[in-house]
Amino acid sequence: MSIHKFTLKNGVRILVAPNNNVRSAAIGITCRAGSRHERDNEGGITHFIEHMLFKGTKSRNAKQIAEEIEGRGGMLNAFTDKEQTTYYCRVLSDDAPVAVDVLSDMLLNSLLDSEELGREKGVILEEIKRGEDDHEGHVHDLHIERRWGNHPLGRPIIGTKESVSSFQSGDLKAYIHRRYLGGNVIISCAGNLDPKSFFELASEKLSDLESGEDNPTLEAPQVTVDRKELTREVEQVHFCIGGDSVSVYSPDIYTMAVLDAVLGGGMSSRLFQEIRERRGLAYSVSSYNLSYSAAGMFTIYGGTGPQTWEQVQDVIRAEWTKVILEGLREGELEKVKRQMAGNIVLSLESMNSQMMRMTKNELVHGRDIPIDETLQKINAVTETQVRDMAASVFADGKVSVTAIGPFGG
Repeated sequence: MSIHKFTLKNGVRILVAPNNNVRSAAIGITCRAGSRHERDNEGGITHFIEHMLFKGTKSRNAKQIAEEIEGRGGMLNAFTDKEQTTYYCRVLSDDAPVAVDVLSDMLLNSLLDSEELGREKGVILEEIKRGEDDHEGHVHDLHIERRWGNHPLGRPIIGTKESVSSFQSGDLKAYIHRRYLGGNVIISCAGNLDPKSFFELASEKLSDLESGEDNPTLEAPQVTVDRKELTREVEQVHFCIGGDSVSVYSPDIYTMAVLDAVLGGGMSSRLFQEIRERRGLAYSVSSYNLSYSAAGMFTIYGGTGPQTWEQVQDVIRAEWTKVILEGLREGELEKVKRQMAGNIVLSLESMNSQMMRMTKNELVHGRDIPIDETLQKINAVTETQVRDMAASVFADGKVSVTAIGPFGG
């Protein structure tokens, strides 16, 4: 995948990965603005702004923003993470100028109207309530909050009912003025587009964005290790179990990815085979790794009946102990590496995945990371490194347990 990079005078970076074998293009505008950049009184404001940028500009109302893309058969969406916000769409190649115009219009010209803001508060407050009612999803937020506390990485991306209710239009404008600066913004495209033409499109629309860059260093969170069982009237115990991982800058991130794949990466993983297939203790059990600039967290999660909750914990502990003490089974390391390589390569047949990957690499590392380089680093991971990583993540006194279930009844 060949990537062309241009940088405007105001610091905006433009990335293009041309592909003449498709008729579409995935286009995204990403800003280094996430919940970790919020001040103490701004919890959820990044996510709130993401919502508000769809609510109307000087030249388009909310319906027109959606119709400009969807009316051409495309899709338009956005997401807010701990360290970035991305607005993206997928369109036919011929409609790329419209897509760039819509995305840049949202970024530069959103009205942040007080009346719309009032309505959107209601929407987000309902979203918070829905999240709290979704115990399978809520346990993940609770797990992060309990382990990382009031650290910026520990706060919920969506904010709280109190913080969201307090926002005024001026608060959103002040945050945008502080974070949505040229050096924090990347516009990227993967698909059937000429790099020079896309550069001209993006340059025309984004050259007026205020220059500047802000990427403050964040200290690692003080970790609180505990066990929390929250009683709710539910049928299952929804749980998260895990410990510290590595930052996104750590060379050990590839070892962490291999350990993740070994324990909970798909239906062939140890936990899925042992807990679901062999013992029938859960419908789903898996794992994931979160790596941010200042810290990381590894989590095993799933759902099981209250009568099998203790047994599931025993099995999980037994599996990570086997990795630490006995190592990997014959052929397991190579199988996992092939699985990971296949997942990466196959995912990049999607223009959207290509666009997201090159954006992430530029945002985090400031450069393209070729697929071959990633695969080489995965293949270089040794069994000893995996065992050492497991011993670090699951060290005595370092593992947190968070669960929501019908306890005490």
